[in-house]
Amino acid sequence: MADKLRLMTVHAHPDDESSKGAATTARYAAEGHEVMVVTCTGGEAGSILNPAMDRPEVVANLSEVRREEMAKAAEILGVQHRWLGFVDSGLPEGDPLPPLPDGVFATVPVEESTRELVKVVREFRPHVVITYDENGGYPHPDHIRCHEISVAAFDAAGDPDLYQGTGEPWQPLKLYYSHGFSRKRMQLFHESLLAEGKESPWTDWLKRWDEQNRPDPDDRVTTRVPCGEYFEKRDDALRAHATQIDPTSRWFAVSCDVQRELWPTEDYELVRSLVDTTLPEDDLFDGVQEKVCA
Repeated sequence: MADKLRLMTVHAHPDDESSKGAATTARYAAEGHEVMVVTCTGGEAGSILNPAMDRPEVVANLSEVRREEMAKAAEILGVQHRWLGFVDSGLPEGDPLPPLPDGVFATVPVEESTRELVKVVREFRPHVVITYDENGGYPHPDHIRCHEISVAAFDAAGDPDLYQGTGEPWQPLKLYYSHGFSRKRMQLFHESLLAEGKESPWTDWLKRWDEQNRPDPDDRVTTRVPCGEYFEKRDDALRAHATQIDPTSRWFAVSCDVQRELWPTEDYELVRSLVDTTLPEDDLFDGVQEKVCA
């Protein structure tokens, strides 16, 4: 096994770590590397999306239930976990959109939330950091703020003049954006279901995507990590978030075997690198091993 390296992935809410890059983190953890998931908020504003969990005792204790779900998912994936401690902003709806409540993650000053993440970076000392792109993967205010503080912390954690009192400076070597919601991938899964004579849950998604003329994030991918053997573990971790994930939902419409055949990777965009690497890559630690062991 290669020398133990450290990977940190930063997410907005509990369950994001299981729907975005979970097979990757499970793979690196299984290979003996240290992996930490950082969750910026407690998911307090999330709705109960699984009808089987829409029960009074769950509704009354949603924050605690979501913490328990996150602990179970982290155990399944084999990763360490850290709460950053901010309050879920919720997803505003309406035209015009209403203002966000005071004190939630997306309204806390960026410097304050970045400081908390810098503390964790300096403590865990990751070689590689993963977060969302500038659109948050999708435009939820917490996802966008997660992107903002992750990039800021990557740039600041190694500077001894910034965020003093938060630990010894540490400079991560690579920063990636995760790109899990690819139109190309969705189209492949859609066609595979239709070929089997099954109904596809992606029909409306693909139609809306085309109507909105959205670019495909897959066009930005630089790094495809083979992790198909961990798809079952990824799905188990996702199901652990039982308040958010209906086990009969579209997440599980395509079997893991078919996914391994059609799209056996999870995909990323390299946006910062302090090591030499050649694109395209198939390993988030490309170039890191040589730098660390030199």
